[in-house]
Amino acid sequence: MLKKFYNYYIFIEELSEIIKKKILQLPNTHVILNFKIFNENFFKQVPEIIKFCRKYQISFYIIDNIKIAKKLKANGVFISSNNRKIGLCLDINSKIELLGSAHNQLEYFFKLRQNCKTLMLSPIFYNNKYSFNKILSPVKFNLISLHWKTNICALGGISNNNIKKIKITKAKSVGIKSWINKKAHLPT
Repeated sequence: MLKKFYNYYIFIEELSEIIKKKILQLPNTHVILNFKIFNENFFKQVPEIIKFCRKYQISFYIIDNIKIAKKLKANGVFISSNNRKIGLCLDINSKIELLGSAHNQLEYFFKLRQNCKTLMLSPIFYNNKYSFNKILSPVKFNLISLHWKTNICALGGISNNNIKKIKITKAKSVGIKSWINKKAHLPT
């Protein structure tokens, strides 16, 4: 059964009943709060999301903001690929786990300098954000991450049709963004 092999990192901006059910269907789930702007809407949504995560012992991460992650007692911080601050990660407590996103070898080395323990390599499959010539595919995904010494997560364009292809990659986890919000069924 495919589910047992992966950690699922789910990017959310809101927490509806449908999303709650989908999150609870998957084992080893981690929630990444996908708020780029920390505004009034963020602080309205977050208490409900944190309460849900703590109730079901789901770890949660904040994108690109260590101060807010500490304030909310998050499990970690997801550092996006466009975040280039090296000093960002040097002052934090060792209890905060760092996840990073990379698209190529250069970004991989940069994320290592930021002390990321898990790296999300994207996009493995086609999605609306990237053109077809930017897609990695499982073969190129493996070639790029061949000598990577971190935990690797596949991200980008993952759906019911292609999730089984991730099994042939070095990825030990899967990042889900748009799939969780669609009406499609989660993997079985």
